[in-house]
Amino acid sequence: MESDSMDFKLGELLKEVQLDDSIVKIVDLAVASVVDAIKSIPERLVRADEASRFIEDLGVPSEKVSFTFRVPESIQVGGSHSISSVAKPDINVDLLVRMPKGCFHEKDYLNHRYHAKRFLYLRVIEKSLESCSAVKKIAWSSFQNEGRKPVLIIFPVMDSPDLSECFIRIIPTATSLFSMSRLSLSRNNVRSFSQEDGLAQATPIYNSSILEDMFLEENSEYVQKTFHEWKVLKEALILLKVWARNRNSLYSHDSLNGYLISMILSHLVVGSGESLIHKSMNVMQIFRVTLKFIEGDMKFTLALFKFSATARLHIELNVSLSQLVVVLLKALGPLKLSLILIVLVLATLSLKGRPLFLHPQGHCNIAKEDLNQLVKSFDTVLLDASCSFNLLFRMTKTAFVELQDEVSWTLKCIDKCRGGGFEEIFMTKVDFAAKFDSCLRINLKANPKICSGDFCMDNECWRIYEKNVQSLLQRGLSDRAKLVRVVWRSTPLDWNIEDGLSYFGNEPIIVGILISSQENSFRVVDIGPNPENKEEAISFIFFFSELNSAMKFRKFWGEKAELRRFKDGAIAESTGGLFYGSEDIVHVVDQLDFCLQVNGKDPVAFSSVLLEAFELLSKRLRLLEDIPLKISSVQPLDPAFRHTSVFPPQPHPLAYETKYGKKLPKSATTCIPTLEVMIQLEGSGNWPLDSVAIEKTKSAFLLKIGESLEERWSALCVAAEDEVNILMSGYSFCLRIMHEKGLNMLQTQGVVDKNEILSIDKKLFMWSQHSSMINGLHGCYPTYGPVVRLAKRWVAAHLFSSFLEEEAVELIVAYLFLKPFPFHAPCSRVTGFLRFLRFLSCYDWTFSPLIIDINGDLTLKDENEINENFISRGKYYEENKNIAPSMFLAAPYDKTSKAWTRLSPNRSELKRICSYARSSADLLTNLILRGADGPYTWECLFRTPLNNYDAVVVLHHDKLSTPQHLLFPAVVDFGKLVICGKASNLFLPYTTLDGVQSLEEARNKLMVGFDPTRCFLQDLKREFPTTFKIWYDSLGGDVLGLTCDKKDSRKRGRDGADESSIELTDALKKVGEVGKGLVKSVHLVKVPKLQHRMSHDGAARLEPALHLIQPTIAMITLVHLPW
Repeated sequence: MESDSMDFKLGELLKEVQLDDSIVKIVDLAVASVVDAIKSIPERLVRADEASRFIEDLGVPSEKVSFTFRVPESIQVGGSHSISSVAKPDINVDLLVRMPKGCFHEKDYLNHRYHAKRFLYLRVIEKSLESCSAVKKIAWSSFQNEGRKPVLIIFPVMDSPDLSECFIRIIPTATSLFSMSRLSLSRNNVRSFSQEDGLAQATPIYNSSILEDMFLEENSEYVQKTFHEWKVLKEALILLKVWARNRNSLYSHDSLNGYLISMILSHLVVGSGESLIHKSMNVMQIFRVTLKFIEGDMKFTLALFKFSATARLHIELNVSLSQLVVVLLKALGPLKLSLILIVLVLATLSLKGRPLFLHPQGHCNIAKEDLNQLVKSFDTVLLDASCSFNLLFRMTKTAFVELQDEVSWTLKCIDKCRGGGFEEIFMTKVDFAAKFDSCLRINLKANPKICSGDFCMDNECWRIYEKNVQSLLQRGLSDRAKLVRVVWRSTPLDWNIEDGLSYFGNEPIIVGILISSQENSFRVVDIGPNPENKEEAISFIFFFSELNSAMKFRKFWGEKAELRRFKDGAIAESTGGLFYGSEDIVHVVDQLDFCLQVNGKDPVAFSSVLLEAFELLSKRLRLLEDIPLKISSVQPLDPAFRHTSVFPPQPHPLAYETKYGKKLPKSATTCIPTLEVMIQLEGSGNWPLDSVAIEKTKSAFLLKIGESLEERWSALCVAAEDEVNILMSGYSFCLRIMHEKGLNMLQTQGVVDKNEILSIDKKLFMWSQHSSMINGLHGCYPTYGPVVRLAKRWVAAHLFSSFLEEEAVELIVAYLFLKPFPFHAPCSRVTGFLRFLRFLSCYDWTFSPLIIDINGDLTLKDENEINENFISRGKYYEENKNIAPSMFLAAPYDKTSKAWTRLSPNRSELKRICSYARSSADLLTNLILRGADGPYTWECLFRTPLNNYDAVVVLHHDKLSTPQHLLFPAVVDFGKLVICGKASNLFLPYTTLDGVQSLEEARNKLMVGFDPTRCFLQDLKREFPTTFKIWYDSLGGDVLGLTCDKKDSRKRGRDGADESSIELTDALKKVGEVGKGLVKSVHLVKVPKLQHRMSHDGAARLEPALHLIQPTIAMITLVHLPW
């Protein structure tokens, strides 16, 4: 069943990305027009002054590049289009244009003369096509980001709107142009490229750049022959391209591209690849075989690095190889040493003898010395069809390591993810911003070291700096980082060829870092080798070859390195960690911390104080003996105890026991938040059976518990009708009792139906289960808490607090850590937050339940039950889609999604949430990769647009219970002002304690658990139950959004719209009256098309001068009754 589903999805994906036959015909006609135009170009003399800046940047004398232009010897279609494997949306055609031999001199392979003439040849084609009626636009780019090899981008005129972005790439080729011996990898063909002593160095990369053009046509023909009339192989190529393209750090100049993937597939088809692919396979089988090949058979590259590092030891430390073996024997023991040496020998043999070939090795006439030179010159080797050219000469060691990691993770995803991992593998974007735990942007624009030097020697300067940055960071981070990936897309997006290479490198270098582990990554000190212990230094070298002596360690870290004696008596070089500090280096790490801080500090620092206070409360509760039933368990329920509260409460100076006798401060906050704590009593058969009687009994127990705590430890007990709060150790703990008999009792609203309300005990049970699981998850993933805090802050900042419970947010983020595919579990809060936004916006909430199994408790039977519950709930709400909850979150304690998403968000609410999440994710991605651009800053992620509501209610921010949590004061300068209101003097968020003589007197001003915004919200919902949908920020926002139901189809005339405006304006005036003293202003933003005419009956029931504080006087009085 699962296999059939995967096959169906793959079929639909292929239909989506493949080109229709009609589109192919249009493209072929356009290509034919361009080919005809190129063939009609007349002969003419070409000089360097036609592109003097580019020739100058290559360092080629102008007199060396003149030639007579002749039409190409041949023009053929290459690339994906030639084998019908184009994958939308990247629709392009490669035209391989063979330059005539007569345009070149026999020594033009030297000193970039070939590259200069290659460019001038394209320049002539560009000038001629500018006047061609079949060409819409012409642009320049580079071949695989290599600046010295430009390609011409032709945008032909096409009738189809689907082909507006289609282009033709004109790529020059040089078949049989130079002698192969002249381009041997050991030769130097750039005379200015030499060592400090003047000796010429080999130029393998430069030589390979020319060889690539010489064998491009032959390799293209080889691929076409392999793929000819093999539909499944073409489809597998398309799937591999979609997979790699979604992982854009793989689909880059130093890693994979469509051409290399087709070559790897060709290798696996022929005998040299052990014929791993054959025609009986389906598309997914070919996909898996290719990935397994990359994961396994290509691993020899890593062994070279380890062996070469070890082989250098006897040279760098002035010890003989035999002495090295003796020292290693003492350090590692005979068994470990023998095993490691065997592995190294085998790895070396595989390296020396197993480069990859397109043809069976026996068919390739290549000398052993040349094979050794290939392995010596490049990190990875795949010889082309001619056995003369390494197709992977651009692929770096780091890119290959990343490729293998992605392949390995994808194979795990296929085995472990539901439905074969189709969504994760082919539909999820794995870009730099979301993949890596940490990202850096390094700006080298106009850097004098780059601008003043030669752009191109053996390799281009941008690739050299790219490699140097990677090496430097890898050495500095050592085992902190699992992978350091550096990519510099140096080619300008809009390259003006007249500027030559001067604007290359203006884009920043992007660095992605995958953290190895939380323990290693956040340690304070890096410890190097002991300079006095030669054996230890050698052992250190063996495992960490980049930091291979105390001298090199100190040289690398400079003044930051120092010799220390540690607690265990060891003496070693060490450094105090990593240092980022430069205008040109931007490290994305703490840019979002502003939204979690209060007065510049993160309140999470008080978490340890809170936990100590809870432990003290728990201990005291267990010691109580003057209550009828002893307390058997005490469990914290509030998010602050599980490290997921956005603003964990700070100790309040008026919430300490009286015996402490603390000095009163000059002022204190008026309101103190309550922290939910659940307690369970010993079992007894004397509990009543009626739910109301059970709750009354609980209240009696709570009152007795509060009285006992007050008498024995001087804690303050503050009681209300349905809760008891204990003030001690600076916090207010709200006690709740869970009784097992109440777990299955239900409260109902009117009649028993699907809208049943869970019993209080059932809620407490679910809450306790949730808290335990989340607390355990945070213990496994320390980053989980910070990610949840950012997610909750975002939800509240965009006024979604009414529709997305805190616990629902915690479960969604938990899923990202438990099932991170296609990523690894996030190790940074910014990356985790970005994945949360993308997941929220992209998950198929309509047709799929989200199953969060934190402890692995759910069986296959449980998952089937959850799916059945999801389907049955959908059927029930089918008749009334607008009120149907659209988010189904299932956990081991809640298989029916009744705990946190029983009624909301519904379809329209979820649609708005997903839309906002998508926009925020796009903005955050741009901020990570490109930085702030004009008005689009990090703060914009938490600024919500207020013009998307029908009306906006602005509150006096100095009347909020926690004004210090307000991110941005609301500014509404649009819409119609309906009403303004003055601030009340009856409530202030801060209380002045000047003149107060005692703690008891000060506590009379304290309000426990009071939030005027929440009270105002309750009043609005009571007075306008169906008129408005209220959007608000539960974390201290000063604005509410109001929306009304829209009509489905009928249009409203102008008179009707005016009538609606009058009705809505009257209702908004009543809103201002309900919130008198708290409401600053009410604005009518737009007149909605109402589904039902609003009734004045609801508004008429309001008192003319209803005050904000009056509805809460009873509650405030109750919470101030001490016992």
